[in-house]
Amino acid sequence: MRSGPLRPLSFPLLPQQLRKPVVEKMRRDRINSSIEQLKLLLEKEFQRHQPNSKLEKADILEMTVSYLKHSKAFASCPKTLQQDYSEGYSWCLKEAVQFLTLHSANTDTQMKLLYHFQRPQASLTTLQDLKPPSSSPLPPAALTKPAPRQSPSGSNLWRPW
Repeated sequence: MRSGPLRPLSFPLLPQQLRKPVVEKMRRDRINSSIEQLKLLLEKEFQRHQPNSKLEKADILEMTVSYLKHSKAFASCPKTLQQDYSEGYSWCLKEAVQFLTLHSANTDTQMKLLYHFQRPQASLTTLQDLKPPSSSPLPPAALTKPAPRQSPSGSNLWRPW
C-alpha cells in the first residue's frame, strides 16, 4: 500500500495544466490567422463564386482545396489549342448556366440559349486553321490576332475573347 498523501504527485501537473490552454489558444490563433490569410489571398475567387456571403472557415478551406486542385490540374499538363478552347468554352458555359439559373428570365429564352451553347461547336474544326505553320513568314504579332471568321450561316459567331 502507498504511504503519504496523493496531493504531491498531482502538484507537478499543475504547471502543465495551466500551459495546456495557453498552447491550445496559440494553436487556434495560428489556424485562424492562416485561414484569414487564405481568405485574403483568394478573395477574388471567393467573390466570383459566392458574392455577398459571409464565408465560414470550412467554406474558405473547401474553396481553397478546390482552387488548388484546379490550379494543379491546370498547370500539370500542357494543353493543346483545342483542349484549351474546349475547357474555356466549358467554363463559360458553366458560368452562363449559373447566371441564367440565378436570374429569373423567360424560360423559353433560357432553354434556347442553353440549347445553342450546348450544341457541338462546328468552330472547333477551325482551330486548326488558327495554328501557325512552323515556318510561317508572318511576324508573331500578325498571328496572334486572326481576322474575324464568318460562321457557315453567314452571321457572326460570338466569341468570349
